[in-house]
Amino acid sequence: MLITEAPFTLRKWTVKEYQKLGEIGFFHPEERVELIAGNILKMSAKGTAHTSATRRTATLLRELLENLAAVYTQDPIALDDSSEPEPDIAVVVIDPLDYATHHPTPSEVYLIIEVADSSLAYDREVKAKIYARSRIADYWVLNVNDRQLHVFREPADDEYQSEVILGEFSSISPLQFPDFNISIGEMLPPIISN
Repeated sequence: MLITEAPFTLRKWTVKEYQKLGEIGFFHPEERVELIAGNILKMSAKGTAHTSATRRTATLLRELLENLAAVYTQDPIALDDSSEPEPDIAVVVIDPLDYATHHPTPSEVYLIIEVADSSLAYDREVKAKIYARSRIADYWVLNVNDRQLHVFREPADDEYQSEVILGEFSSISPLQFPDFNISIGEMLPPIISN
């Protein structure tokens, strides 16, 4: 007998249901999860290279963009009714209420950066699709292992039309802030020789 359908279906969650689970304490306070395309996913532990790159990049962006944009680390972004990711870094429109009434939405996002040590394929494929679908114009994946920056631009449907990979000795400007040139090497953890 050929089975053509699974005997079960996965239950998809909405953002409202996901937020309610958080409010009632369903998740352990130390548990890191995010909602991606209706699925509640447990995020992997952050290694030292990941943490260092996230801190370095966020500090660099805060210094450069000072009063032009807010820089958030690992805070929720409200993409749609089924996705509320927590990107490593989000550069967003400054909100006078500091987003007390809502999470930043795609129209309020200038740039999203995911830092990848063990998550490169996931960030380049799954996350890129949800960000492209939400029309995030500038999406970067900082690959700490290969010391590269993957730059995704020109979103269309579920994919980006452009992906450029830059090495650590290159520099880049965010789409919304073309006057600021950022050295990729400054975003990466320093190389420590033994």
